[in-house]
Amino acid sequence: MTLNDTELRIKGIEILNESLGIAAALRFLSLLHRDPTDYVSISRRLYENQTIDDIFERAKINWTAEDDASVNETDTV
Repeated sequence: MTLNDTELRIKGIEILNESLGIAAALRFLSLLHRDPTDYVSISRRLYENQTIDDIFERAKINWTAEDDASVNETDTV
């Protein structure tokens, strides 16, 4: 099942609330918005030791899986 952005946000907040409790979940979310994020550094760590071909192959698999899920969702409507 592929979640849209709104569904993903809601699911993430629900999981945070269940795991941390409401107060700690809100505190965690506020920390994310307060601290500047170095997305370049995160990307470098995330894709470390991977070739462009590795990343592209994984992306193709995910695109295919999402396309298949979209077709299946439309078939059931």
